[in-house]
Amino acid sequence: MSFLKEINRRRTFGIISHPDAGKTTLTEKLLLFGGAIQEAGAVKSNKIKKGATSDFMEIERQRGISVATSVLAFEYNGIKINILDTPGHKDFAEDTFRTLTAVDSVIVVIDVAKGVEEQTEKLVEVCRMRNIPMIVFINKMDREGKDAFDLLDEVEQKLGLNVVPLSFPIGMGYDFKGIYNLWEKNVNLFSGDSRKNIEETLEISDLQSAELNTIIGQKPAETLREEIELVNGIYPSFNKEEYLDGKQQPVFFGSALNNFGVRELLDCFVNIAPKPRPKESEERLVNPNEQKFSGFVFKIHANMDPNHRNRLAFVKIVSGEFKRNAPYLHVRNNKKVKFSSPNAFFAEKKEIVDISYPGDIVGLQDTGTFKIGDTLTEGEVLNYRGVPSFSPEHFRYINNADPLKSKQLNKGIDQLMDEGVAQLFTLELNGRKVIGTVGALQYEVIQYRLEHEYGAKCTYENLNVYKACWVDPKNNKTEEYKEFVRVKQRFLAKDKRGQLVFLADSSFSLQMTQQKYPNVELHFTSER
Repeated sequence: MSFLKEINRRRTFGIISHPDAGKTTLTEKLLLFGGAIQEAGAVKSNKIKKGATSDFMEIERQRGISVATSVLAFEYNGIKINILDTPGHKDFAEDTFRTLTAVDSVIVVIDVAKGVEEQTEKLVEVCRMRNIPMIVFINKMDREGKDAFDLLDEVEQKLGLNVVPLSFPIGMGYDFKGIYNLWEKNVNLFSGDSRKNIEETLEISDLQSAELNTIIGQKPAETLREEIELVNGIYPSFNKEEYLDGKQQPVFFGSALNNFGVRELLDCFVNIAPKPRPKESEERLVNPNEQKFSGFVFKIHANMDPNHRNRLAFVKIVSGEFKRNAPYLHVRNNKKVKFSSPNAFFAEKKEIVDISYPGDIVGLQDTGTFKIGDTLTEGEVLNYRGVPSFSPEHFRYINNADPLKSKQLNKGIDQLMDEGVAQLFTLELNGRKVIGTVGALQYEVIQYRLEHEYGAKCTYENLNVYKACWVDPKNNKTEEYKEFVRVKQRFLAKDKRGQLVFLADSSFSLQMTQQKYPNVELHFTSER
């Protein structure tokens, strides 16, 4: 198959939502339709020993939540699909924000009963800023929830989206009969049996036909006719160009747990979702169909295989072909590197690939040379726009609970911070290590992983810090800068890359510092 055909048949997307909206369940069912797995794992049920495919870390299986982005690839109708299943929990939002730099489109999952929730708003805002095409999937239609029109209004108002329903529910909860597919003009009957791979689908080209009354009953049929008339009257027709420009968002209804409405979503997705898109680098815009390879690291994961203590760097291929054993330039280090065993992913299962194309995600064995945001090319110096570090919201000292294991603890902290699980600050005054996180749950994850993956134990001590501010070094020769460093010494630390950080203990002290030292620039994010 030619290079351009390979690019055109790729679809790389992320699934985002508030926790518990059914994101990981939807991922499972998409894999099921793609023939990638034979049986979907229940994410929550402890009775079923099989966990969800995309939740492969032990702590995820115990908690029933996703704490790290996982990558899954499969083929469907000749299309190569790469899914990035992201954590929904706000404590792991940074991982999700970074993942959104590597996707070409997203599916937003919304719970029919809860509607639009806080975390969904934040994630959609990031997608809108980047003009990422979005499809909305309203999940759990087999449960009682909000009226379909009320939900569509809520999505438009709260998320600022311009929605176009491409399927519409027939009833809801106990009265849920199925879905009318506006995209394919057919009715899909709901059996409530999640083991069925494909539900019964009936072609209904004319909603006025008496056949519809026979199939779903007279009253539901009349209601459906009225609602579809309303949909056609209120909402614009679907326009693929507007969807690809991020100006229009198709909406599907279904029940991922019951495997219902998922096939419609997938069939439409492979038709309309964007192929790999051009990406802006600091130097120029890079197109996927360029012959020369380039890609960037958007995630690092330590210990995917606990037996081998390995680290994998996840690289999104932006242009050209990535070939096994070919020499590539690591731009930040200015060194040539080769990879003898690049991996394609299926959650934690990996297989070695000889050649990968734009849109694909490959895993590269990493001995500590990669950082998030690093670029690989065939020789050209390119730097893809940075993946930001946000100022953490929680800060704690980390202490070694087992003095005999200090080497393991340091190695573990080092690797987990490279992964972007949290941020490490070393105080200038006494060298004590401080861990900053977006959410408190991350401390548990770090403690758990240090013990189970590195054999090291740690304890935490609270530290009163309001915000971490990166200090811009460009005026570091001025008297004002030197005085700032001298006076604020006990509040200064270095981050993992040696950048100076001011740990302000309150908003008042931050304000006073900015007033007293106006030429010392403080930033709340640091570009990687």
